[in-house]
Amino acid sequence: MMLGFDEPEFVSQVASAVALRPEIEELVDRLADRGFDQLLLVGAGGTYAQMWPYEHLARRLSTLDVRAAIAAELIVSGDARLGERTVAVFTSVSGTTDDSVRAIEYCRSKGAYTIAFTGHADSPIAEKVDAALVSKPKTWPFDMQLLLFTGRLLARRGEFDGYGKLADELAGLPGILVEVARQAEPVAAAFAEAHKDADYHFLIGGGNLWGFTYLYSMCILEEMQWLRTTRVHSAEFFHGSLELLEEDTSVIVFQGEDETRPLTDRAEAFARRVSKDVTVFDTRDYPLTGISSEFRGLLAPLVLDTVMSRVSKHLERVRDHSLDLRRYYRVMDY
Repeated sequence: MMLGFDEPEFVSQVASAVALRPEIEELVDRLADRGFDQLLLVGAGGTYAQMWPYEHLARRLSTLDVRAAIAAELIVSGDARLGERTVAVFTSVSGTTDDSVRAIEYCRSKGAYTIAFTGHADSPIAEKVDAALVSKPKTWPFDMQLLLFTGRLLARRGEFDGYGKLADELAGLPGILVEVARQAEPVAAAFAEAHKDADYHFLIGGGNLWGFTYLYSMCILEEMQWLRTTRVHSAEFFHGSLELLEEDTSVIVFQGEDETRPLTDRAEAFARRVSKDVTVFDTRDYPLTGISSEFRGLLAPLVLDTVMSRVSKHLERVRDHSLDLRRYYRVMDY
């Protein structure tokens, strides 16, 4: 039995995301046929961080201009290339994120084609974009949709030959991720029990897991648990933040399977020389039955989101601090 885990609902949500494949492919093909020069991946908070793996993927494989952008900053700073040859992608669970609503209006005013992934067809975000692709309500994260979208786009450009095989394998994600959650449950419970009194965590991640590292630090530990954190990219680990390490510092390492793995290994090795409390969450520990070895690295953000959602539920339990409790976010005017 997994704490606070509604398996039928989880399976239904993940299935609804991967079931968007035909719609995503039709949309990407239509845009590719029409032609465009820039892809903006626009978010706010967690949805901004969740764009980074796909900016990272495109940077590695494509010559297309693909950039992640913070919704509020995009509006006030602008983007010199934003225009009729731009496609802008947004994600929002609720479809009501104010910064994203305003960014959609801004992008459309410049002539960009706008797309949203959300869980509500009648939400402001879904109604304002040119194309809305809707999963079941509360479906999170958006990695399934973004990987299908980016993968298909790169395939159309001749930059990702394995897309068809990958997309076929993603159909098995509902069951695969349930097994990840089951395997992670005792690990999550043990971590929470050992850290129920810890008030500070030092998080390390890199490559396509840097976005998740930022997200888990800011959106979960800080926003949902009111814990102090430091987050650092593994490639930047030796440039400042390491001075905060002490013998009793809780260090959380997110390790994936892409080409940046040695950078995170290096940071972990140093952290262990100082701290006696280093925890590594490694996607290699999970079998991901049905996923080919060459695609495992691409799924790292999704796998660790599933693993750490188990950790979050157990932190909520041992700390008696609801994940839904806020002091300021959507509580006060700002």
